[in-house]
Amino acid sequence: MTKENIYKDLTQLGGKTALPANPDEAELERVPNPQKGKQYNVRFTTPEFTSLCPITGQPDFAHLMIDYVPGDWLVESKSLKLFLGSFRNHGAFHEDCTLSIANRIAKEIEPQWLRIGGYWYPRGGMPIDVFYQTGKQPEDVWIPEQDVPPYRGRG
Repeated sequence: MTKENIYKDLTQLGGKTALPANPDEAELERVPNPQKGKQYNVRFTTPEFTSLCPITGQPDFAHLMIDYVPGDWLVESKSLKLFLGSFRNHGAFHEDCTLSIANRIAKEIEPQWLRIGGYWYPRGGMPIDVFYQTGKQPEDVWIPEQDVPPYRGRG
């Protein structure tokens, strides 16, 4: 498979692309997995994810960690960055944001397995961490622990 065949349908990579107004408008692109048949983990870490509280409109912040074992498809990283950025002005609770991201990625690329850790900074003095995975972790793939420490405040 040549690179031209793999990348020919991408519309966001290689040029200026505006941040989508909301997650529903964001286009999450995929490319064929050039290592199809190999078992490996892909990890995306977003330490400065933002969204809005749907009630107060105040900003919420999270450290997201997404692991997936590809099947036929890979998620194109620029489109993922734009998709995640589209939550910046989107109002939703932490649980909804975290699972909406996981569900959208799973729908678009149909990975063998996906896990997301949403490590949210305190709202009202209480951090909320949200964890989800699509099934049992594959035994024959090295998937490091996420090892994001719990929120400890200033000290």
